[in-house]
Amino acid sequence: MSEIRTEHDMLGAVSVPAAALYGAQTARGAANFGTTSARLADRPELLRALAQVKAAAAEANRELGVLDPAIADAIVRAADELADGALDDQFPIALVQGGGGTTTNMAVNEVLANRAAVLLGSAPGRYDLVHPLDHVNRSQSTNDVVPTALALAVQACAPGALAGLGDVIEALERLAKKAGDDVRLGRTCLQDAVPLPIAAYHGAQVTAVRRAAAELRRSVEALLEVPLGATAVGTGIGAPAGYRALAVDLLAQRSGFPLRPSADLFDALAHLDPLLRVASEAAVASLTLAKIAADIRLLSSGPVGGIGEVRIPAVQVGSSLMPGKVNPVMPELVIQASFEIRGAAHVVELAVAAGELDLNVMEMVAARHLLAALVQLGEVGSLFASRCLAGLEWNREAVDRHLQGSRAAAVERALESGHDAERGDSPADPAGTASCTIASLAEEAHDDG
Repeated sequence: MSEIRTEHDMLGAVSVPAAALYGAQTARGAANFGTTSARLADRPELLRALAQVKAAAAEANRELGVLDPAIADAIVRAADELADGALDDQFPIALVQGGGGTTTNMAVNEVLANRAAVLLGSAPGRYDLVHPLDHVNRSQSTNDVVPTALALAVQACAPGALAGLGDVIEALERLAKKAGDDVRLGRTCLQDAVPLPIAAYHGAQVTAVRRAAAELRRSVEALLEVPLGATAVGTGIGAPAGYRALAVDLLAQRSGFPLRPSADLFDALAHLDPLLRVASEAAVASLTLAKIAADIRLLSSGPVGGIGEVRIPAVQVGSSLMPGKVNPVMPELVIQASFEIRGAAHVVELAVAAGELDLNVMEMVAARHLLAALVQLGEVGSLFASRCLAGLEWNREAVDRHLQGSRAAAVERALESGHDAERGDSPADPAGTASCTIASLAEEAHDDG
């Protein structure tokens, strides 16, 4: 059996693997909250953000004279290692916990204290040289550390989500340009309507995705305000004068994000609605992609018995029974990912609504689902762009055949003779009428740019 050491906290003795950098609170957390679901180590963005917060706090405490320089430097070195991913295996605790993230904060404190002690020539578990609370957690509480780290983690995940949306925008723009003056039959209520330019169809998709990306970016930027220095309830008690501004400034330098102190610390701890705005905009972006994917899936149906106006790349064998069958797997991936991302937004909504009085203690479940949603949005966007949209082609034969169902001529005649005169007409245009209207539409689209 592996050697163990015994640590003590206010609840009594705890057994910890002798070589582990974590301590009693981490061991209790693993026992209490399980280890089989998503773990803290599964969200490296959050661990990196927590490390950056602890490093900035140690530097601020050193500059303000409340932490010995040698100890502060060792904590910073340990935090840098954690930020680089070298200590991820020291966090065997579930991401979702009770206690408002206290176990997460304490786990980071323990690992950094023990690693700093080792760097100073001591051994894990002694805490006489570097203490998790007296040194690593100096001038902080879980209540300002966790939301600050979560805001940082969102900043780290958001670029990937926005890049994925950007990939979709670029792919759709190429399709719009490639379409030239071509038109297709428009449909309303899934019934034949009037022709529209294919370039306009893809252009509208570009507009929708670009709008979703802009709103997501705006919501993420709102999280550049962080409550570090608020400590337990927003009063700043427990931190020296000047700590708040200094710690946030050092954290901004360390993280590379233009952070600023929260305008209202009490609000920042009690209300997490800015997180919901990010989750909601991610959900909107995902359902926008899902709508585009569903339309492509419908237009590509067939190839004989469906609409068949669009051909998408064959990337996966479609049946274990029917030879030659190929399914629209990439659009279906996007649609299902949207279910998950929108579900994640609902979890965040529930977490935000569950705040009570001066603190919302449901941050960890919000962290799990919000960060995962942002990462998933970026990945699925890039995959949709590269493995579906990049190879999408319009089937001119099917498009031209379906254009015979155009109602454009009926609209034009109704303008001259009234709608009542058109009631008995066949749903389809007489031969040649649609092509005439199509040609004029194409000419107008070309003249407009």
